[in-house]
Amino acid sequence: MAKLEIKLVRSLNSRPQEQIVIARTLGLGKLQSKVIQEDNPAIRGMVNRIRHLVEVKEI
Repeated sequence: MAKLEIKLVRSLNSRPQEQIVIARTLGLGKLQSKVIQEDNPAIRGMVNRIRHLVEVKEI
């Protein structure tokens, strides 16, 4: 199964609480942090909600 590399490229400061919670749930903390997650509909849905804050690569 494919995996996604998700990188936080925009700050979470002054963002709605929902977006902060989604980023933390994905494992993103500090700016420029990266995580590798399985590619499934749940992860895709979370990434879609914060797509303006992250960069995503398929690996």
